[in-house]
Amino acid sequence: MRKRSNIAVIMAAGKGTRLGASIPKQFLELGGRLVLERAIDAFDGHPDIDQVAIVADSDEMVRVKRIVQENYWKKVTRIIPGGEKRFHSSWAAVKEFSDRPQDNLILHDAARPMVSSKIISEVIEALKHARAVAVAVPVTDTLFFARPLQHHVLRVPDRSLFQRAQTPQGFRISVIRKAYDYAMNDPGFNATDDCGVLKRYLHREKILLVPGDEKNLKITYPGDLEILRAWLE
Repeated sequence: MRKRSNIAVIMAAGKGTRLGASIPKQFLELGGRLVLERAIDAFDGHPDIDQVAIVADSDEMVRVKRIVQENYWKKVTRIIPGGEKRFHSSWAAVKEFSDRPQDNLILHDAARPMVSSKIISEVIEALKHARAVAVAVPVTDTLFFARPLQHHVLRVPDRSLFQRAQTPQGFRISVIRKAYDYAMNDPGFNATDDCGVLKRYLHREKILLVPGDEKNLKITYPGDLEILRAWLE
């Protein structure tokens, strides 16, 4: 049997409205490189990644194509138009590679530009033993359970049962395709996380966890970019 290919998909179609910047966060500068460039660098330079694709907003395709042309990446093979929401963009990536059901699809947020080679390696290793892999870090703060718009605590759950999800998330393409087939035929479907899609529609599918890293921070608010700049320095 041929070796499974590992296909990394950089999810870069977001608008980044919570950051409050004049341009989407993936195009901001971070230590002399664009946020998007740093995310692609991590996967293009990894020895176990066979190819890299980028999902971009349809309005940003020209800019992304120019960025690809200006770099010397060896593994970037295609740029895929994204959708209105994150799950639409994931679905676009899954469909793009659905003719390769036994290969691995490794989805990563462009807004996590400091993902380490170690995390990528551990996701790929875990995909040898499972068909779905997630990255997460333990919750260190106490959690309050409260209903939206109600300003009182209902209960305090055991934080040892919770972990904060990161990306990359890896899947056998046949499995994530099946989950999305169900999802896209569900009128009530909405999701912000691909492992959540898998657990909702293929709840018996095991998802292995590998440890993340605090430096694998997702840029969401203005202070996040400053934290990453401080780490780089």
